[in-house]
Amino acid sequence: MSRAEVHIVGAGMHAFGRHGDISGMDMGEHALRAALADAGLGWESVDAAVGGSNVSGKPDSLVNRLGLTGIPFVTVKNGCATGGVALATATDMIRSGRAEIVAVVGFDKHERGAFGSDPAAYGLGPWYARSGMMVTTQYFAMKTRRYFAEHGLDESLLGAVAERAFANGAVHPMAWRRKPLSEAEILSAAPVNSPLTQYMFCSPGEGGVALILASGERAHDLCDTPVRLAAAEVRTRRFGSFEVFSPWLAPLPVHSPSIDAAAAAFAVAGVGPADVDVAQVQDTDSGSEVIHLAETGLCGHGEQDELIRSGGTDVDGRTPVNTDGGCLANGEPIGASGLRQVHEVVRQLQGRAEGRQVPGNPEVGFTHVYGAPGLSACTVLTV
Repeated sequence: MSRAEVHIVGAGMHAFGRHGDISGMDMGEHALRAALADAGLGWESVDAAVGGSNVSGKPDSLVNRLGLTGIPFVTVKNGCATGGVALATATDMIRSGRAEIVAVVGFDKHERGAFGSDPAAYGLGPWYARSGMMVTTQYFAMKTRRYFAEHGLDESLLGAVAERAFANGAVHPMAWRRKPLSEAEILSAAPVNSPLTQYMFCSPGEGGVALILASGERAHDLCDTPVRLAAAEVRTRRFGSFEVFSPWLAPLPVHSPSIDAAAAAFAVAGVGPADVDVAQVQDTDSGSEVIHLAETGLCGHGEQDELIRSGGTDVDGRTPVNTDGGCLANGEPIGASGLRQVHEVVRQLQGRAEGRQVPGNPEVGFTHVYGAPGLSACTVLTV
């Protein structure tokens, strides 16, 4: 078996939600120790580590708690795509031959309320903040409304997306939002930015996730059902895409980092969207999930209504999506969110999902995460 192959042999998670005095670093440590235990390894067996956090400290500080073994520990920060970028970085460490066992961890503990950002950090002037567009709910609402108009989608579909998310979250022990809501309740909830209502957005939250990666030479010695990380690809925006904190809009956007990252991941893995048995796509809001389903190739543009309304994205549908409730039910601790997606898909492929298990022994999984200011990371996982 080639050393260039990368497998996930351990997965651990601290439940998402609100956790009082427990710090983000505490949640990261909890997740990392759980992942090591899942892999049957101690910290001394780890050759390198990669971590991500947006507001809750430097992940490499975890060596103070786990052991001062002198390993390389890389910290990344790429907005909501932080977890995906951390995973891709760890994958490269193994494929390059620099390490055989790599730990990946992400965590965050956000305050209540909407995410706040400094325009200067994104190369923008204060005028952009005064326009109101640093409030991301406005951006997502504008993009959703335009997309739905272009592709003839009814805005009630946004309620159906959130209804499925909360139904999946209600039976998942790691999810934050555990109360099912009907489409009617979601559509009639308090408006935030039209057409998106209160329950169509995820909330900043708290949580931690960790994964243990191993080279192909080691994986089957460590895990009964290692999950092959067939691809982990990252792409940034190109000319013509309309992204978070992008102060302009081309007349006919045809590109997005999500399109490019997904296409690259499928090409590297040697499979296509039709082969996917279980998927996670970024659902910062209901509209984003609808858009990302098509941008990643899981369906065609304008086909989302039929796919979702027919139950195609349900756990027992043809393409189960966000089986743990996604960001809508779990909230979004930025450093951990992308890794949560992979954690869920790994457990689905191993047949040990903590919520609703996809039937029929799924063999191919896909994850997609998107972050500001226009960055996407996608993975393909197989057993």
